[in-house]
Amino acid sequence: MNFRKKLQAPQAGFQMAPMIDIMFLLLIFFMAAAVYAQWEKKIGIEVPTTRSYESQPRVEGEIIVNLEADGRIFIGNVEMDRSRLESLLRNVVSEYRDHPIIIRADAATSHRDVMGVLDVCRVAGVWNVAFAVLPEPDSE
Repeated sequence: MNFRKKLQAPQAGFQMAPMIDIMFLLLIFFMAAAVYAQWEKKIGIEVPTTRSYESQPRVEGEIIVNLEADGRIFIGNVEMDRSRLESLLRNVVSEYRDHPIIIRADAATSHRDVMGVLDVCRVAGVWNVAFAVLPEPDSE
């Protein structure tokens, strides 16, 4: 007697539950990444343009100081005054001596406000300061 003819190997099927779990995890990951990317740049600031624009690689842990046209200072979505910014920068410099700071000032920000932020950086001991700019659009 041959009993093996009636036994068949189980058919491999496609499992949808693990695939749905993976899709939800990817969705959550990209939503969180988008939120964190938006936090570092204040929306509504028009960064000035320049002809000599060179893209620099991003550095891990850099602090982006957003400066609005009316002179208000933001790090992320938190508004700061100069004394609070100085305190924060002093704490950062005490831990990380060469920590980069990027000043992202609006094109309409007065020179006095930009110099105020630079002065705070100097008093706090920050020397690695850069300004955010964009390339000029082609005028052709």
